[in-house]
Amino acid sequence: MLTVLNVLQLVLYIALLALAGQGLLYLLAGPAREHNLFYQLLRVVGRPFTGTLRRLTPAQVSDRQVGLLTFVMLALAYVVVTIEKVRWCVRIGLEQCR
Repeated sequence: MLTVLNVLQLVLYIALLALAGQGLLYLLAGPAREHNLFYQLLRVVGRPFTGTLRRLTPAQVSDRQVGLLTFVMLALAYVVVTIEKVRWCVRIGLEQCR
């Protein structure tokens, strides 16, 4: 169970960093971001998460809002997984969590 929580936490962490980097480049690069290789790479990493949330949200939610909403949802999921990991470690003993 600890391995599953660690892997899930890592996947969420990578997705959060990709979305944060994408958002930062969105602000810094402006319209030229579409030609930025690093922005395109971050978009590919975050696409499974933003695409899934895009399919789940109604059409009234704009694409600009989907990125921020995805980041918030992933951050909440990361907090939940971290809390569960701490609970699990307390239950089995901290020595076995290392």
